[in-house]
Amino acid sequence: MNTEVLIAFVFATAALAIAPGPDNIYVLLQSMVHGVKSGLVTVCGLISGCLVHTTLVAFGVSALIKQTPFLFTVLKIFGACYLLYLAFKVYKGSSEIDISSSQIPKKTYKALFKQGFFMNVLNPKVSIFFLAFFPGFLFSDTLNSIWQFYILGAIFMVVSFIIFSCIAVLSGKLSDYILKHKNVGVVLKWLQIIVFVGIAIFLFF
Repeated sequence: MNTEVLIAFVFATAALAIAPGPDNIYVLLQSMVHGVKSGLVTVCGLISGCLVHTTLVAFGVSALIKQTPFLFTVLKIFGACYLLYLAFKVYKGSSEIDISSSQIPKKTYKALFKQGFFMNVLNPKVSIFFLAFFPGFLFSDTLNSIWQFYILGAIFMVVSFIIFSCIAVLSGKLSDYILKHKNVGVVLKWLQIIVFVGIAIFLFF
């Protein structure tokens, strides 16, 4: 077991969870407008959806590994190219973090959980991201690849849950800080770019 790969995966996941995106911004807005509990329930829904993507990647890519190592290498190259594309999109995008929208209707906790779950599961970009991100972090030559993907998925879910929950709990302070420090968006933007490019290089070599 290569623990260095797992440690790198934890740090990469944490950096990506912190970087502004539709999911964590939505959690922030829910918590700001309707309270911390609403934000936390949304987090639970979003994170639960990751289990579906993990399962699809685990069984799909594991079958690919068994079939031919060459196709798996091609997949990792595709993943690296996709991550470089995401880095380019972030670079071309705005560094402003928009938290001005407060027109979020009040929903029951059950409805929030379902919305978070389906927001994640029905987003094809999440599936492609998991397909690009996970294969490069297989950490054992002996453990079944399906188990490795589930372990990576569990780590991804735990790390993301902790960070998203912190965003929900600290939503008031975070929103005030973002409004007062306009350059925080620039820092997080470049953090995201560095992580995407770093993982792509890791996959290439």
